[in-house]
Amino acid sequence: QVQLVESGGGLVQAGDSLRLSCTASARTLRTYGIGWFRQAPGKDREIVAAIKWEGGRTYYTDTAKGRFTISRYTANNTVLLQMNSLKPEDTAVYYCAVDPSGLLPTIVERYRYWGQGTRVTVSS
Repeated sequence: QVQLVESGGGLVQAGDSLRLSCTASARTLRTYGIGWFRQAPGKDREIVAAIKWEGGRTYYTDTAKGRFTISRYTANNTVLLQMNSLKPEDTAVYYCAVDPSGLLPTIVERYRYWGQGTRVTVSS
């Protein structure tokens, strides 16, 4: 069992930055991956980025590449999502979740132990 807590969301203007944090309570995350997802109103949940805990291999969607950076801090079981140059279309509730396989799948159903989400609103 892994518990995840997200934080860092808020209301910002287009072009601003936010840093989201996901802290996991687990004895070890060594073989896992952690993904960041988002769900906009009326839309399906979609992956944004993911990181393999051991080694730090990352995955980004084309939307996230160049603007978002995912990183992990093994000392405190935290995964960050630095989001720069935010756009109104980035408005969504952002979630982190555990990928038990460590293969960084892009399918939502492959992830477990979801956090409660943190809301990001980007005004134009």
